[in-house]
Amino acid sequence: MIEEPSAPAAVRSGVDYRLLIPFLSHVVLAQMLILVVRITTSYRTIELGLPVVWLGIIATGFAIVPAFCALYVGRWIDRGNDAKACWIGAAFVFIAAIGFWAWPRSALHLLSFSILLGFGHMFCMAGHQMIAVRGGGTRNRETVLGHYMVAASVGQGLGPFVVAWLGGSAALPPTQKLFAISLGAAAVGVGLALLIRPEAKRGRQRDARDVVPVGDLLRLRGFSAVMASSIVTITALDLLVIYLPVLGTERQIDSNHIGLLLTARSLAALVSRVFYSRLIFGIGRTLLTLTSMLASAAGFLILAISLSLPAMYVVMVALGFAMGIASTLTISSVVHLAPAQACGTALTLRMTGNRIGQIVFPALAGVLAAATGVAGIMLALGLGLAASGIAAAIRQPQGQA
Repeated sequence: MIEEPSAPAAVRSGVDYRLLIPFLSHVVLAQMLILVVRITTSYRTIELGLPVVWLGIIATGFAIVPAFCALYVGRWIDRGNDAKACWIGAAFVFIAAIGFWAWPRSALHLLSFSILLGFGHMFCMAGHQMIAVRGGGTRNRETVLGHYMVAASVGQGLGPFVVAWLGGSAALPPTQKLFAISLGAAAVGVGLALLIRPEAKRGRQRDARDVVPVGDLLRLRGFSAVMASSIVTITALDLLVIYLPVLGTERQIDSNHIGLLLTARSLAALVSRVFYSRLIFGIGRTLLTLTSMLASAAGFLILAISLSLPAMYVVMVALGFAMGIASTLTISSVVHLAPAQACGTALTLRMTGNRIGQIVFPALAGVLAAATGVAGIMLALGLGLAASGIAAAIRQPQGQA
C-alpha cells in the first residue's frame, strides 16, 4: 500500500500559514500577470499588422521551448529549491515585462520576450505546485492544493478582466499602457516571491543513485494513466475555449452568451475547488476521479447535441464544476503516486505532457472540425475523458482510497 502522501518538506503536520499567505498572493498575481501579458501580446501583434501565423508561433514559443528544460528544473526543485524556483521565475517574468514595455516593435521582439515569459511561467508553476505540496505537510496537502487551485482560478479570472476593463469598448485595448501596468505588477511579483521562504530543513544532497529515472516514474502503477488523464483534461479545457465560439456561430448563439457561458464554467470550477478537500476526504480519490472525469465526459457529449440556450448554461455549470475537480486531481494524484524524492520531477513531467498536448491536440482538432464540425470535437473529447478517467481509476494502486 502506498502511503497518502509524503512531502519532502520540513512541515509534517498543520498548515504553514507564514508560507501560505505570500505563496497564494504570488499565485494570484502571477496567473493574472501572465494572462494580461499574453492577451496584450496578441493585440500588439495585430497592431503591428503581422500575419496571423505569428500568433501561433508566439504561443508555441511560450509553451514549448521552456518545456524542454522542465524536467531539469524538476530535478533541481527536488533538492529543496522550490522557493528559489519562484524567485527565478518572478525575475524572468520581470525581465520579460521590461522587454515588452520597452521594445514591443517587431515579431522577433515579441517572440523572444514570450519565450522568456514562458521560462518564467514554468519556473513559477513548478515552484508553486511543489510549495503547495510542502505547505500543507502530510495531513493537509489536499487542503492546500485546493487553496492553490482557487488562487490560480482567481488570477486567471482577473487577467482577462483587467484587459477588458482598460480596453473598454475599443476594438484594440491600449497595449502600451497594459505593458506598463504589467511591468509594475511584475515588480510587485518579485517582492512577493522573495517573501516565500525556502525549506527550513534541508535533507542531505542526493547523489545519482537517489535520482528516480523518468522511465521508473512512468512504470509506477497508475502513473501513466494519471498523466494521460491530465493531458486530456487540460487539452479539453483549452479546446472548449477555442471551439465554443465556433459552436455558437454554427448554432446562431450571440457572442455575449458565449462569453457568459465560459464565465459560468470558470466560476463553477472555482467553486468546486473551494470544496475539493472536503470531497476527496469524503468520497475518496478513486471514486472522485472516476465521478469527475465521467461527469466531464458527459458534459462534452451533451454539448455535441443541439441544445436550448438555458440547457447549455446548465451543462456548462456542471461541466465547470466537474472539470475543476478533475484538473485539481491531476496534480494531487501525480504527487500521490510519485516517490517523495521525485515529486518535483513528476510535476514538471506532467507540465511537459500538458504543454505538448496543448500544441498537438488543437492541430488534430482542426482537422477533425473540418471533417465533422465542432460537434465531432465535443464527441471525441467526451469519449477521451471517459476512457482516461476509467483507466486512471482502474490503475489506482491496491489499497488506495
